[in-house]
Amino acid sequence: MGKTKQILNSDRPLTIEEAYASRPRLWWLYTLILLIVAALLGWSGTSITFKGLATKGITIAQGVGNGLIHPDTGLLFNLTPEGVPYQLLQTVAIAVLGTIIGGILAIPFSFLACDKIVPKWVAVIFRAVILGIRTIPSLVWALVWIRVTGPNAFCGVVTESVCSIGMICKMYINAIEDIDTKILESLDASGCNGFQKIRYGILPQIIPNFISTVIYRFDINVKDATTLGIVGAGGIGAALIQCMNSSRWSMVGAYLCGMVVLMVVIEIFSTRIRSKLARG
Repeated sequence: MGKTKQILNSDRPLTIEEAYASRPRLWWLYTLILLIVAALLGWSGTSITFKGLATKGITIAQGVGNGLIHPDTGLLFNLTPEGVPYQLLQTVAIAVLGTIIGGILAIPFSFLACDKIVPKWVAVIFRAVILGIRTIPSLVWALVWIRVTGPNAFCGVVTESVCSIGMICKMYINAIEDIDTKILESLDASGCNGFQKIRYGILPQIIPNFISTVIYRFDINVKDATTLGIVGAGGIGAALIQCMNSSRWSMVGAYLCGMVVLMVVIEIFSTRIRSKLARG
């Protein structure tokens, strides 16, 4: 310990060995964290009981696997409303509309929830509203809106729009709070008016983040649109669950193959767009 103090009090720069020798000793903190994590794992495990696989679990798993290997090609390339392309197109349409509407509605919410722009009490109110929207899962929102609009694709659009507001607002607020105010001060010193400061000082900083957030949310909404179809909110999920309930595994495989191809295509394009935005 005395040698460590001498090293730290010396004026000469430390070597790597000396810096490593004088590192803070926090083994007690690491041990405490490890014990807390172990206690949480043990406590969580007591509330979970495994009662074995379901009676038809192995059969269903084999059926799904066989369906993926031997999908119904007639359904996979069927261009009627019952075919995979039409169902995927409807799913994408729900995700696109839900993302665009949610992204537009999130803009005023985000600015009103940022305490750098509005009074703090106003920001607290809108942050509470956004938190309330984010708290409710998408399936619960779908069940609520189904009672209002009926089981159709419009219900999926409304659900996706509402759910998108919560997540997109959080990302928008972070982008707004990260604005470099020195740029605005420079524009103000140059004699720019309010519109010019917004046009040349704020928008160039937030638009790339806003677009990247919307694209990321679109990826999520495509997956959510599939899940929402299970409860009757449109999309490919409704047809998929019907085929699973009737054990038509080749049709299940066709729908799943279509979903995999769709997600791969979306991931490729969204990654390229986000990388271009990141590079300016």
